Amino acid sequence: MRPRVPERIADLEVIEMSERSATMAAVVCHGPRDYRLETVAVPEPGPGEALVRVEAVGVCASDLKCFHGAPKFWGDGTRAGYVEAGVVPGHEFVGEIVELDYGAAQRWGVAVGDRVVAEQIVPCGECRFCRDGTYWMCEPQAIYGFKRRVNGAMAEYMVFTAQSRVHRVSQALAAHHAAFAEPLSCALHAVERAQITFEDVVVVAGCGPIGLGMIAGSVAKSARRVVALDRNPARLDLARKTGATDVIDITSVDPIEAVKAMTAGYGADVYFEATGHPSAVGQGLQLLRKLGRFVEYSVFGAEASVDWTIVGDDKELNILGAHLGPNCWPKAIELIERGALPLDGICTHQLPLARFEEALDLVASADRSVKVSLLP
Repeated sequence: MRPRVPERIADLEVIEMSERSATMAAVVCHGPRDYRLETVAVPEPGPGEALVRVEAVGVCASDLKCFHGAPKFWGDGTRAGYVEAGVVPGHEFVGEIVELDYGAAQRWGVAVGDRVVAEQIVPCGECRFCRDGTYWMCEPQAIYGFKRRVNGAMAEYMVFTAQSRVHRVSQALAAHHAAFAEPLSCALHAVERAQITFEDVVVVAGCGPIGLGMIAGSVAKSARRVVALDRNPARLDLARKTGATDVIDITSVDPIEAVKAMTAGYGADVYFEATGHPSAVGQGLQLLRKLGRFVEYSVFGAEASVDWTIVGDDKELNILGAHLGPNCWPKAIELIERGALPLDGICTHQLPLARFEEALDLVASADRSVKVSLLP
């Protein structure tokens, strides 16, 4: 039986502190290449918040780039740092609610014992973007696992703050599969940005977790052909299982020539960049037809330099960015729950929290892993 929702604010459903330790294990980010497993206090939820026991947390490529000191996170001469030292990382997660009050239960439609995910961003609700409905571009941009006020999920427990956007997930799923809702929602948002039509030839560069999600989303949009590019045969095999009509090993086949051969010399209608490698940007500009759509969804560790004449004078391309997974979480959860992706193959490694350094090393090795998760 599903736990009841409390009827008044004073009527709390809680697990008493005596039933669990007052401390927990957590990974704490102190700076680039300085992540430590520590014993910290179990966080206390405030009004309208929920305490969640973390079941699984995915390790994202952005976590790896943050660990290695990428300018997006730690700043450089052109931008300020984003991440705050002392934060608990982890923005791809699923867990069980163990404590919440009436306000949180009513707002999210959840109860103690429910399995839940939360969107990675905690919108402020007050900036111009939140007010006009584009909450994923919230100016303060508080994302779980990068700001101390929204500590992430590389811990035994975490707090969902009152502004969080929470979704229930089936208890029948493996925890590391349920946590895949975050990268899949991101991929689906990129697909929405591309405005795919039935006649489109879509090319996805990079068959990691995001790229595979883009393939699944493009298939769901009924694109005419979905072409996957990668240098890893195992990942290309996963791309086929996810629905790609064509796969190209870029170590042995020129992808630009191959795609043009498929399209009577014109080029692809849509190109998704999901590698984070600078060379994939120029590749996409060359591979697209005139008036094509280029969708960028990567965090780069180095600058990408291209000939912008191709964008304007040569092809009049549409360059589209994509950020997070707004309004795509319900669809992502639905696809996972009905088995639309080969998640047993995609979710390659599950490790205990204490092995977080090994998990980061695995993410860095595309030949050995696809999606790596920690199980606190």
